Amino acid sequence: MVVPSKKVFNGKRNDSKKSFKPTKKPFKKTKDDVVSRSEAMQLEEVPDFPRGGGTSLSKQEREKIYEEVDAEFDAEERVSKKSKGGKSKKRITSDVDDLGLLFGGGLTGKRPRYANKITIKNISPEMKLLGVITEVNQKDIVVSLPGGLRGLVRASEASDFEDIGIEDDENELLGDIFSVGQLVPCIVLQVDDDKKEAGKRKIWLSLRLSLLHKGFSLDSFQLGMVFTANVKSVEDHGYILHFGLPSVTGFIEISNDGNQESGKKTGQLIQGVVTKIDRERKIVHLSSDPDSVAKCVTKDLNGMSFDLLIPGMMVNARVQSVLENGILLDFLTYFNGTVDLFHLQNPLSNKSWKDEYNQNKTVNARIMFMDPSSRAVGLTLNPHLVSNKAPPLHVSSGGIFDEAKVVRVDKSGLLLELPSKPASTPAYVSTYDFAGDEVKKLETKFKEGNRIRVRVLGLKQMEGLAIGTLKASAFEGPVFTHSDVKPGMVTKATVISVDTFGAIVQFPGGLKAMCPLRHMSEFEIMKPRKKFKVGAELVFRVLGCKSKRITVTYKKTLVKSKLPILSSYTDASEGLVTHGWITKIEKNGCFVRFYNGVQGFVPRFDLGLEPGSDPNSVFHVGEVVKCRVTSAYHGSRKINLSFMIKQSSVSEDDSIKLGSIVSGVIDSISPQAVIVRVKSKGVLKGTISAEHLADHHEQAKLMKSHLRPGYELDKLLVLDIEGNNLALSSKFSLVKLAEELPSELSQLQPNSVVHGYVCNLIENGCFVRFLGRLTGFAPRSKAIDEPRADLSESFFVGQSVRANIADVNQEKSRITLSLKQSSCASVDASFVQEYFLTDEKISNLQSSDITESECSWVEKLSIGSLIKGTIQELNELGVMVNFDNINNVLGFIPQYHMGGATLEHGSVVHAVVLDLSREERLVDLSLRPELINKSTKEVSNSQSKKKRKRDISKELEVHQRVTAVVEIVKEQYLVLSIPEHGYTIGYASVSDYNTQKLPVKQFSTGQSVVASVEALQSPLTSGRLLLLLDSVSGVSETSRTKRAKKKSSCEVGSVVQAEITEIKPFELRVNFGHGFRGRIHITEVDDGSTNEEPFAKFRVGQSMSARVVAKPCNTDVKKSQLWELSVKPATLRDSSELNDMQLGEELEFVAGQCVSGYIYKVDKEWVWLAISRNVTARIFILDTALEARELEEFERRFPIGKAVSGYVLTYNKEKKTLRLVQRQLLVSSKTIANGGDNKTDKVDSTVDDDATLFIHEGDILGGRISKILPGVGGLRVQIGPYVFGRVHFTEINDSWVSNPLDGFREGQFVKCKVLEVSSSSKGTVQIELSLRASLDGMSSGYLLEEFNNNDNICKRYERIEDLSPNTGVQGYVKNTMSKGCFITLSRTLDAKVLLSNLCDTFIKDPEKEFPVGKLVTGRVLNVEPLSKRIEVTLKTVNASGQTKSEAFDLKKFQVGDMISGKIRRVELYGLFIAIDQTGMVGLCHKSELSDDRIKDVQAIYKAGENVTAKILKLDEEKQRISLGMKNSYFINGDDVKPKSPSEKNDDEASMECDNNDFSFQETSGERPSGASLVLSQVESRASIRPLEVDLEDIEESDLDNNHNHEKLHGADKDEKSKRREKQKDKEEREIKIQAAEGRLLENHAPENADEFEKLVRSSPNSSFVWIKYMAFMLSLADIEKARSIAERALRTINIREEEEKLNIWVAYFNLENEHGSPPEEAVKKVFERALQYCDKKKVYLALLGVYERTEQYKLADKLLDEMIKKFKQSCKVWLRKVQSSLKQNEEDIQSIVNRALLCLPRHKHIKFISQTAILEFKCGVAERGRSLFEGVLREYPKRTDLWSVYLDQEIRLGEVDVIRSLFERAISLSLPPKKMKFLFKKYLEYEKSVDDEERVEYVKQRAMEYADSTLA
Repeated sequence: MVVPSKKVFNGKRNDSKKSFKPTKKPFKKTKDDVVSRSEAMQLEEVPDFPRGGGTSLSKQEREKIYEEVDAEFDAEERVSKKSKGGKSKKRITSDVDDLGLLFGGGLTGKRPRYANKITIKNISPEMKLLGVITEVNQKDIVVSLPGGLRGLVRASEASDFEDIGIEDDENELLGDIFSVGQLVPCIVLQVDDDKKEAGKRKIWLSLRLSLLHKGFSLDSFQLGMVFTANVKSVEDHGYILHFGLPSVTGFIEISNDGNQESGKKTGQLIQGVVTKIDRERKIVHLSSDPDSVAKCVTKDLNGMSFDLLIPGMMVNARVQSVLENGILLDFLTYFNGTVDLFHLQNPLSNKSWKDEYNQNKTVNARIMFMDPSSRAVGLTLNPHLVSNKAPPLHVSSGGIFDEAKVVRVDKSGLLLELPSKPASTPAYVSTYDFAGDEVKKLETKFKEGNRIRVRVLGLKQMEGLAIGTLKASAFEGPVFTHSDVKPGMVTKATVISVDTFGAIVQFPGGLKAMCPLRHMSEFEIMKPRKKFKVGAELVFRVLGCKSKRITVTYKKTLVKSKLPILSSYTDASEGLVTHGWITKIEKNGCFVRFYNGVQGFVPRFDLGLEPGSDPNSVFHVGEVVKCRVTSAYHGSRKINLSFMIKQSSVSEDDSIKLGSIVSGVIDSISPQAVIVRVKSKGVLKGTISAEHLADHHEQAKLMKSHLRPGYELDKLLVLDIEGNNLALSSKFSLVKLAEELPSELSQLQPNSVVHGYVCNLIENGCFVRFLGRLTGFAPRSKAIDEPRADLSESFFVGQSVRANIADVNQEKSRITLSLKQSSCASVDASFVQEYFLTDEKISNLQSSDITESECSWVEKLSIGSLIKGTIQELNELGVMVNFDNINNVLGFIPQYHMGGATLEHGSVVHAVVLDLSREERLVDLSLRPELINKSTKEVSNSQSKKKRKRDISKELEVHQRVTAVVEIVKEQYLVLSIPEHGYTIGYASVSDYNTQKLPVKQFSTGQSVVASVEALQSPLTSGRLLLLLDSVSGVSETSRTKRAKKKSSCEVGSVVQAEITEIKPFELRVNFGHGFRGRIHITEVDDGSTNEEPFAKFRVGQSMSARVVAKPCNTDVKKSQLWELSVKPATLRDSSELNDMQLGEELEFVAGQCVSGYIYKVDKEWVWLAISRNVTARIFILDTALEARELEEFERRFPIGKAVSGYVLTYNKEKKTLRLVQRQLLVSSKTIANGGDNKTDKVDSTVDDDATLFIHEGDILGGRISKILPGVGGLRVQIGPYVFGRVHFTEINDSWVSNPLDGFREGQFVKCKVLEVSSSSKGTVQIELSLRASLDGMSSGYLLEEFNNNDNICKRYERIEDLSPNTGVQGYVKNTMSKGCFITLSRTLDAKVLLSNLCDTFIKDPEKEFPVGKLVTGRVLNVEPLSKRIEVTLKTVNASGQTKSEAFDLKKFQVGDMISGKIRRVELYGLFIAIDQTGMVGLCHKSELSDDRIKDVQAIYKAGENVTAKILKLDEEKQRISLGMKNSYFINGDDVKPKSPSEKNDDEASMECDNNDFSFQETSGERPSGASLVLSQVESRASIRPLEVDLEDIEESDLDNNHNHEKLHGADKDEKSKRREKQKDKEEREIKIQAAEGRLLENHAPENADEFEKLVRSSPNSSFVWIKYMAFMLSLADIEKARSIAERALRTINIREEEEKLNIWVAYFNLENEHGSPPEEAVKKVFERALQYCDKKKVYLALLGVYERTEQYKLADKLLDEMIKKFKQSCKVWLRKVQSSLKQNEEDIQSIVNRALLCLPRHKHIKFISQTAILEFKCGVAERGRSLFEGVLREYPKRTDLWSVYLDQEIRLGEVDVIRSLFERAISLSLPPKKMKFLFKKYLEYEKSVDDEERVEYVKQRAMEYADSTLA
């Protein structure tokens, strides 16, 4: 063999890498030795720091940290200290070389001195090893290798299957298919060099079998070999395996005896012994029995190569020699390998271990590793590994054993026996782990059997070995292993390296930890190397230890802290004070971290900051802070903290609490808020945000600009208390109602209106806050009246709002609000009042520097007073006026208020003051005469000002409704005058709290408006009269005073005067009372029958008396203010009629009751009527008429508003909906019922009887053809919404026509008559209909008389008693077989026709000659009333019973006539020719075919050919015609060649033989010969199954039949009598034979259990037969027998017939669902069984179908929920869920769609969305379907299939404009020409279908333009 390159071995502590050769000189300890030793001791450690986690470090920095901390032992430090003082000594080179080499065989003739060992130096790619899994992580696997090495397997390398390890619901995770302790074969992919420490390397492995089995083929598999395979798929009877080879598949069968393991998962590694090899199909069968796998030894096979060796393979080996540290074995003839000292049979071998392995000793060994480059093999004799199990380890790292027993003393160390439980554990102590003096005296210091103290350093999993140490320092340190590390502990550590990311420190025990850069000092340091010196010993505190990675801190505050340590969320208790450090600073607070990753949050108000301060300017990240726990939520892992250690109340002033009113002085003003010093006993500060300075947004901004520090503010509301800081508000709306504002959930009452402010806006809604943290949420649908408006454009944060409490959920502490103006409108004038008060405040702020005399101008000008002024300027807008005694104040007179006066510059005027603006120092004036006169009278009056105000107050009262005129339109309010009250000036707001940002209604000067007086003039209103517009508030039902309540009261039953304001199609809108609005429904106008135009006598503005009949409906917001009124004369006369009407609405309607209503909607199927205010009705299209032409004009006959009457069929009390029909109903016991809910759609026309739909026999109905059934099935006709009937094939037409279905189409309206209503055994009802016009009631009188005169046309035999032998009948072929056919005579009678009676001549193919549906005419041969069997012959007989001989006379022919015909049949002896235009057949003998001799007639002539022949002979007695076709006959005319006697005999004989084929009757003379009789038997019974009847009986019966024929032709009566007696004796026998023959011909269903047994034996795999058998037993009420048949079927049907078995399971479901006890549990048991044998999804879908058919919707929904969890990646299941939800009219479809899209794979999204959209179009909301299509087309605009489906759905809806716009969008796309052609073609077809020629031309033009542009 080739000697590999030398690899120098360096001394290491790991025994797997040490020499056992005695040496006199110690090893030289170099730096490489130290590094290598440190690498070798990386025993089963976690590879790196865990993935993820927030950090600011780069990837390289993190890797550097991880590598430093990852070392487990302190070998490097300890060895390096020893190396400094010692001198290097030489070592024998050969020893070093031999120990580092891998020995691969004996080709060189040199035997190795040492056993092969895998080290970090000699491991190389493509090496195959056996390992044991020690860790299974989410994305990788850690594998322990021989020699204590560790390898990593990425998830992608764990299997050949790509989806293994991907975290998905349906793909297995690594933890599901791999387990810790599992032995696995692996191959080395690569060995990485670590950049940070030279020599430290990571080993990357692969478990992919395609790499392990590389080079294998089917020939590599031999019986008895053990192979590893992946489970590819799990089947019913076993597992399909994957070997990593493309052409070889494996299979493991799951046996019933339990020998084979079950429960494997896809991707799992499995070992098995080869039991069978199918080389044709390339399938290898394995057995996974653990005992067999563990004991199986690989046989010595010829041709075994090194590449076929697999790690883990067990071989029979022989000892070749004993080495220094192991033994050399040879195996499989050609190979040898070594076993090292730690893999011997006895892990605790003493010094005499070599004596146990004599040369040529045979042992069982397992391959540990193989090196393909050196062909070296390592073996193991470890008993656990040989048994195919990983060696157990009963100790852990860090364990201390005081009584460890010395087993063996080597030069390199000690082998110890640790007294662990349950079994002892071997341990090895290397010379590196002894004290210095002990190494020199090793053999003298330690003796075998001694007891010593040892501590476990690490573990070698594959060897089952512990690594120990005897050093005293290992027992002294507080931290030795990671388990000793506790968060918060203080310990000393030595700095070993410093970098930019932090420092690496080492504990005395050897563990390493990291001190991050932020934790190296209290403050940020720029040069960490100056702060920390390598080698310095410092004191640290442990922050945490996660995944064996330790983090420490050097912050002095933390290290010296005496406060409790917070290291888990459970330790956090309210009031706990501890140290932490800030990790993040945000606007609303800080995040503080503690030990072991625990984190808390400090809200802004608990930071202890001054109001308005920025937290970033006070704190910094990394700062150590002392904090107090205010609250802790252990379950949610949340901790709230405070930097204010002393928990104090807001102040000692108990008067300050939420909702209290305080005052204060402005301390400072920031951009966002105003800081106020609150006047209280303590020192308190409050914050007023800018939005809370006023209710009006613009005024709040203006006020903030005028505020200055030192100003005093009063009436401030305490909104929230945040520590020592108060959140205040100056909003008038909140201050005014401070006592009513809620601060707790219990204070809220549903439907109440509460003031609050907007605290946050999101896309889906608006958050409104009240006092404290009490917050409610207004969803988008409840926030604004306009659904499409943008919330951000409708509200702003801080806005004052009125909120209607919609719902309060105490359990979830949720408040749902409504902010709609319609439900939250103001009921007073506080909004405009606040505007004027704030305006006054702003004015006072502006004029604070002006003298008091200058500020008194407002007092000189009062609203409504006269003032003298001088005109200063005139312009287009108006006139500017100066006042003599008032400076810096201007007056303005608009054009509207000029009063028609002509004014000039400088002239003096006296004007009325309308309004004044304090801020702008502007006065609005008016010169209108009516206003001037009013003011003049008041001035001239001697009464005082107070008196005048009292007069006005007496005239105007609060809540009084007035009509006002707009005088001036301001931006925020209107200036109004009230003409009815002396033109008093008032003010009203144009907007409201909730509509500040919304567009306001536009008003114009002079406009008349309606308003209510809300506040009289007073200082609180700035001296103004305040009004509330109706347009802002709506009409309020409640008032604040008793007088208002009295005026606005209204009672049900009272008569009021109403004025019509609007006339709508179905109601009158009226105003009545004091501002009430109501409606008069169309049904509340007349008493009696409905009038065609009930509103014709009414007009807008008309006044009339009406009675209030109902209060407004509060559920409908839009109609919440409409009262219900009635003007019926009877109701107006007597209020008792009202009570009767109200009671009547509560009662149920009686079936058959006649009601009337008005049409308000018509669609394609229904007419919708309004019966009363609350009751509606509907009439189905087929219930509106009987005649087809009237049904076709359905929509035209029922215009909107028409009065229609009908009879009540059903009544839904909950929905208050009636179902009507327009035909009068009769009470009958023979009825069916359908409530309209059960949609039955079966061919047998069945409905459920659970309502009041009456259908009687004899009823004439309108119908619509829903389906044309195949064959002679007839028609399926719809006669109700979900009711169908069947029209028999014979009931379609009165006359017997060849194809009665001609002229009928699906969807056609027909008039039909009910013939029969019958119930089946299952409880369903069958309805038989007829379309025959001759029936009573189906046609007019003269047509009926015409039908009566022609009985034959309409003749139908309904009863078998009406038939007798020789009766002429007509019918249609129902079924044709080789033995005959069945014909249907009527809807109740069928008849059979035997093959011999089908035709006068022989028929070769009956099915071709008599197709299904063919009209035939025949006569009755036999009638059996008891068995209801009819036999008919179709042989030519006219209706009167005349024979063919009488009907067709041979006298019309003469000998010598030339005839033409068609060859009917070709025989050896001649041709049978059917003569044209007759029913007669003649024979042309082969001797008459040609003048020459013809050898083969069949080769020359074929059936069906047209020929010409000459009549040679006519035999009238025998009804025979002899023909000739010789050429000479046609040349010579009448010359007939004479026949010889022999030819004549031959002719007669042949005619005799074929008598039954062409003649009309048997001869009445001599009986046919024996040969003739036999031939006739063959012809007539050729295809009938032989019966157990003697031949004599057959012959005699045939003879009797012959005599029966003779009787018909006048045979002798005596002879007939003799035959009759014999016939009577055989009659019973013949009936049985005929019945059996009929059943065989008809393929009739078996009638007893024996016949069913025969049938199931003949068709054992037919589920149809088994189900029929079950149904038969159910019809006998034998439920248990039916169950046993189902069980038999499941056992009998072949396992491969999955669909057939599934059919049986479905039938079993139906059986238990109908007859189980209880049904639900019985079905569940069967269902669970079915899941074990069939495809689970199919079984679930089958059971779902059963539940849906039986309308068990709750069970169906429950099953669907289970299905979408189990099959969440199935598109079909999600579609069924959507369909079910749509059928049940559920609205939350979008949530289902969203869930489905999250679960389904992306490639199924398009299919799911498109199918869901189609379902929405069909049975949901079309608009949602459009949204789905639009969404998917935005992403895939070039998918023409999606466009096509979308267009089809829109075309089905029929909205022309939408369809055309969609087509235009489609053809505007940039698509390939082929796709564009498809779209243009579809567009053109649509336009043609709507018959729009212009649009057709338009589409063609567009197509041409596209073609031209494409060519260009």
